[in-house]
Amino acid sequence: MDIVVLDGYTENPGDLSWSSLEKLGNLTVYDRSPLSEAELVKRIGDAQVVLTNKTPLTKKVIQEAKQLKYIGVLATGYNVVDVIAAKEQGIIVTNIPTYGTDTVAQYTIALLLELAHHIGAHSDSVKRGEWTNSKDWCYWNYPQIELSGKTLGIIGYGRIGQRVGEIAAALGMKVIATNGEREERDRNGTKLVSLEQLFAESDIISLHCPLVPENERIINAENIGKMKTGVLIINDSRGQLINEKDLAQALDSGKVGAAAVDVVSEEPIRAENPLLQAKNIIITPHIAWASKEARSRLMEIAVDNVSAYLNGTPKNRVNK
Repeated sequence: MDIVVLDGYTENPGDLSWSSLEKLGNLTVYDRSPLSEAELVKRIGDAQVVLTNKTPLTKKVIQEAKQLKYIGVLATGYNVVDVIAAKEQGIIVTNIPTYGTDTVAQYTIALLLELAHHIGAHSDSVKRGEWTNSKDWCYWNYPQIELSGKTLGIIGYGRIGQRVGEIAAALGMKVIATNGEREERDRNGTKLVSLEQLFAESDIISLHCPLVPENERIINAENIGKMKTGVLIINDSRGQLINEKDLAQALDSGKVGAAAVDVVSEEPIRAENPLLQAKNIIITPHIAWASKEARSRLMEIAVDNVSAYLNGTPKNRVNK
């Protein structure tokens, strides 16, 4: 059986091994694949199993890959695959749902701490000689924010959102989260509130929800207007959760005090993205998931998914 990995470099730039997957079939790994549908079909060839991270598998590609029976997405999000077309062709599609909870939660807190202290920027200023030439014993180029006592609002209270809440609570923060319109407290003491209340009460808002129609561009001018002046916004979930033009304008006006994003609406980020010119924003290149530990778990689950499919008991299927 032929197995093809279309874009393996991001998952494994050389610090992991494909050996477990090699044991399951004749493996071909491409670091990157072209976006041309014809070239993708050629690369897939007669493979029964294809793994992809961000290389799109459209309806045309799926229909023309005649031997394809299984698509494994090397990520949690699977919008790069036309899952309806795959189902119509009897092709199983799976994802990797749980590999990065701790890593992404840790990265969220790292972004939060960077917004609170701008450690990187201050280190750079020292290296430029600003401390050496300072007239004062110390200085700061950005306001320093104490997080204890601040309210963190979490939009999307699944595994990652809950883990972020636990860490934030350990820092002395008050944590609220959305869960429909109900108001209650979970076992960790987090108060579950309506979205409207979360917008009104949060000092910091962190996004951890899936990209579905009702969440698309949930951070927009109208909802930003409901927030506190100076609110901080963090997003390492999906870029399309934010109307980037509206956020850029809110940052420039000071309505939003600062933002930190690890994802944008189109990746790699385009030169004309308005966030690149906005004030008080940190942008990182979609790496919240990318610790070696998390990627190792991803690899293990991907292999387990393929093995389960071959045994006739597919797991983590997303197009039942």
